[in-house]
Order: sequence, then C-alpha cells, then structure tokens
Amino acid sequence: MPGLFDSFTLKQITLRNRIAASPMCQYQAKDGLVTDWHLPHYTALARGGAGLVVVEATAVSPEGRITLGDLGFWSDAHTAGAAAIAKAISDAGAVAGIQLGHAGRKAGCTPPWEGGAPLASSDPEAWQPLAPSAVPLIAEQPHVPRAMSLEDIHRAQQDFVDAACRALAAGFKWIELHFAHGFLAQSFLSTHSNQRDDAYGGSLENRARFLVETVAAVRRVWPADLPLTARLGVLEFDGQDDVNLPESLQVLEWLKAEGLDLVDVGIGFSTLSPVPWAPNLLVDTAAEVARVTGLKTTTSWLITDATDADRAVREHKVDLVMVARRLLDNPHWPRQAARELGVGDPVLPTPYAYWLENWSPQPAPIAPETFKEPA
Repeated sequence: MPGLFDSFTLKQITLRNRIAASPMCQYQAKDGLVTDWHLPHYTALARGGAGLVVVEATAVSPEGRITLGDLGFWSDAHTAGAAAIAKAISDAGAVAGIQLGHAGRKAGCTPPWEGGAPLASSDPEAWQPLAPSAVPLIAEQPHVPRAMSLEDIHRAQQDFVDAACRALAAGFKWIELHFAHGFLAQSFLSTHSNQRDDAYGGSLENRARFLVETVAAVRRVWPADLPLTARLGVLEFDGQDDVNLPESLQVLEWLKAEGLDLVDVGIGFSTLSPVPWAPNLLVDTAAEVARVTGLKTTTSWLITDATDADRAVREHKVDLVMVARRLLDNPHWPRQAARELGVGDPVLPTPYAYWLENWSPQPAPIAPETFKEPA
C-alpha cells in the first residue's frame, strides 16, 4: 500500500510525496500583487519537503477578494510576482499549485486578526460584494450583496478562465478552483444563499450550473495533461447533511464529466452553524467521496499527526493530505513526520543536509601548541 512518503502521480505531474501545503491566506498583498512576504513564505514550505505547495486563495477579480490583502490574478500585472513564487517552489523540488477563487458575498472584509468584519461603508476602498442572491451571511447585516445578473455570472466565469491562463503562463502545474467556504461558487450551490428562479437557481442541476460551466470553461484552456482540481464544501453541518452530501456527490459526478481530476473535500460554511471539530474531521467523508465518484481525493481540517496522515493514505481514504497549521509552525514537518514513521528523511537542500548530517556538534579540540591569540 502506498504511504505518506510514496510518490503520487496525477496526469503528467508526479509529487515526491503525498504531503501538500494547503492554501492558507496570508492577506499580505497590495492591490493583489506579490510583496516581500510571499516569496520567502512559499520557498520555505517547498524547501521543507512538501510534495505540493498550493498558493493561497488568489482572487480572479478585484471584487472577488476576501480582504484588501488578497493575492490577485485579474491582470497581467500580477503574473511576474506569481511566476517568481512558482519558480521558487519548483526549484525547491515541490510542485507549484495555486488556488483560484472569488469570495462572493464574503468579499470586502478585514483580515481575521482585525475581526474579519465587512469594511466600513465610509471606507473609500470598500465595495458591495456580488452573490447569486441579495442574501447576507448574517441576517440584517448592512453588508448585503448585489444579486448577480447573467452578465455578471458570465463575466465571473471568464475571470476564472483568464486567471487559469495567467497561472499557466506563470509556471503553475496544478490549480485548485475554490468552490467551498461559502464563497461565490459554494453560494450558488447552497440553498441558504441561492434564491434565484432562473437557470442558476432552484433545482440542484440549476444551482450547480455555475460550478459545472466554470470547470468546463477552465478545462478548455488548462492543459489536458495537468491536474485540474477543486475544493468543494461537501457538508454544511447545518442539520441537513443527509441531503447535502448526496447532492455534493452528484455535483462531483458532473464536475468529473467536465474534466475534474481531484477534489479537495471541504466544508460549505454557507451558514454560521457550528462545526463538530475533531481530529481528521473529513477523512472518512473523503473516503466516501472517492468510493462513490471515483475521483482522487484530498482533505485538510485537523490532520496534524503523522501516523494518522499515513494511515489515511494507506487505507485509501485520501490520495494525499493537505497540511496547514503544522507547516506554518514548522515548514520542515515532513522531515519530522518521516522520522516518526521510520521511513527515512526526505531529501534536504544541500546546505541544510551538510550542516545537519556532516558537522559534528563536538569538534576535536585544538592542540594548545597550535593555538595563537588573534592579532
């Protein structure tokens, strides 16, 4: 059985192991552009030994940003900075991936460490977010999104296509479309946020239309030999998961038919319903998704133990694991995990390997007769 440190091939891309750095928003961009924060951050994750490093949620349009600090890919001006990140990841031995997203009705907020609240309407940089329907996440919240017209919908889909083309030009080999967390695509799928009565609302087929059309459009411009993946919120934890999961499985069947290669099994977050947090929260759900749809799967959400991660792979519950906070705490967690599993260390960058493996912590003492005081 393949384990955590066996390679994984999807299409023409082979990962050196089955540890992926999960896309984790940093909120350090300026006008969507890469800053001095990003290059060392992603270089460290790649040098630490992960097989895949997925760059944080990158907005396909200015109005699709969660915060003003989101990375962006809505213009060619963003390509050079992104290309530097992709090259740094690849040079360090990992595969460079990127998550493309649109925050929908959750756009235009402050960073989470500032409260994550909507920007004040008096803020000159604030904007009204877009969504399938004019339904705020929090009832009676003044941050009410504008219901999208058909023109808005088609423009958003084209934004995903254009961003995918820029990602390819920048050197990324793996993309993940963000269809989870109550952001735009998820809000089309969820009955909590979609009250439309046209071709994009009502029945499951209609609510899934935005997602299916977007995957099909991106697949047409993304090379057939490179992985096209998506993070989908398959559960809402809203008391209706006996409906949510079967619907999600059907949607994934449709997405697979349009060329989706792998699903990152996530949470909907279309409501404020409490989530029953626990270690390895969605691993068994991912296994069910794989069993029913035949898609390759991954997931994150409290996978923090090397033995648990290895077992999830060996038991065919997931094909790779998304690791988040563990890697922020220690980018070299893959090396620690390998030691715990007794499978040998991942390959280290040469300078690290030299000092860690060849230098003695107790060098031989200098003979007194050869020692000279410095001038």
